[in-house]
Amino acid sequence: MGLPIVAIIGRPNVGKSTLVNRLAGEQTAIVHDEPGMTRDRTYMPAYWNDREYLVVDTGGLVFNDETEFLPLIRQQALTALTEASAAIFVVNGQTGPTSADEEIAEWLRQQPVPVLLAVNKCESPDQGIIQAAEFWELGLGEPYPISAIHGNGTGELLDELIKYIPPVGEIAETNEIKVAIVGRPNVGKSSLLNAFVGEQRAIVSPISGTTRDAIDTFIERDGQNYRIIDTAGIRKKKHVEYGPEFFSINRAFKAIRRADVVLLVIDALDGVTEQDQKLAGRIIEDGRACIVVVNKWDAVEKDSHTIYEYEKNLQERLHFTDWASTIYVSAVTGQRVEKILELVNQSAVEHKRRVTTSVINEVLEEAVRWHSPPTSRGGRQGKIYYGTQVTTRPPTIALFVNEAKRFNDNYRRYIERQFRQQLGFKGTPIRLLWRSKKVRDVESGNVNRATRV
Repeated sequence: MGLPIVAIIGRPNVGKSTLVNRLAGEQTAIVHDEPGMTRDRTYMPAYWNDREYLVVDTGGLVFNDETEFLPLIRQQALTALTEASAAIFVVNGQTGPTSADEEIAEWLRQQPVPVLLAVNKCESPDQGIIQAAEFWELGLGEPYPISAIHGNGTGELLDELIKYIPPVGEIAETNEIKVAIVGRPNVGKSSLLNAFVGEQRAIVSPISGTTRDAIDTFIERDGQNYRIIDTAGIRKKKHVEYGPEFFSINRAFKAIRRADVVLLVIDALDGVTEQDQKLAGRIIEDGRACIVVVNKWDAVEKDSHTIYEYEKNLQERLHFTDWASTIYVSAVTGQRVEKILELVNQSAVEHKRRVTTSVINEVLEEAVRWHSPPTSRGGRQGKIYYGTQVTTRPPTIALFVNEAKRFNDNYRRYIERQFRQQLGFKGTPIRLLWRSKKVRDVESGNVNRATRV
């Protein structure tokens, strides 16, 4: 198992996504007053005290209505509950209990997952106690008055929640690799998903959705589990109107952040477009491992020079992802599709790889010996005291120097190249954090653990 999962359940527009944002500590879940905007399951990391978990936003539940995508949303919520260690049922304290709340409560009582009842929109603490008291009739235990938008009462709710969340030390590492498939429309993302699965939409563990959703598919190869996340095509921002497509693109961006490895699918017939370049930049910005998948290779007319010319074009157009592996495939014929998973395995290992401080400093010493840090106009030279890896996913190395501003972009790129040449990190971005420290701080050992800013 990975981190425990907490599912957020409730009818439309009771503030589920607002509560998710509050628990995750960031404005990530889409908050919109149109029922059905949240259709797929969106996972975000959260913590309280010494407990870490994933909070999952789900769509608004509506029973006894089979129109449009409502049955799909119900399936989403049920799937979330099957994964969850606990669930939070969100209701609206300003409206009081509704028949829809009663139907959901009855459904939740039939599930084996412990459920906490969060009475949202209780902006006044004193009035909130009165508002919450009405919800005892749902038969789900104590109702907790909260204000997701202001944070009132969420501490008491979380104190109760962590009774069902094991400490981090008791959580076993999962062997699942999360792989997001992203790209422009019609580059063959869904065809690639079908090629992985082996037949048209034969999803091993189905998570219902629509074409605007990010859909999770679970597959297994040689004892390794993969969560393949198919996403909607991402067009240029200027072509996207506010509405379903806008939200589908946001979900695709979330899929990138949720993934360990991202497959950037390129149309071999179109070549690398400006939009492909922007997507690659987004992957790097989010610190995800990446594989460039050139699809529709079977449709390209070839001669003895084709592959070399194409590789040259890729290197020119995607030079900032030269650390990523590239593979030429045909999702329709299945050509080399299984090879992608081999590259995924390699990239995932590098993405979470940790290097000892002694090895990092050996690389730095060698790099400085061959190319000294630049000297400023005032005659003062940059000095690198030492480096240490502070985190993984992606590998992040803090470099303690006399003054970070003395190291120009060229030298910073040189140091990164040295790390890659000596240590590898194929398939994953690496981050270098340049930290200014005075000499006496370094000599006295007064150096705090570096964190990314």
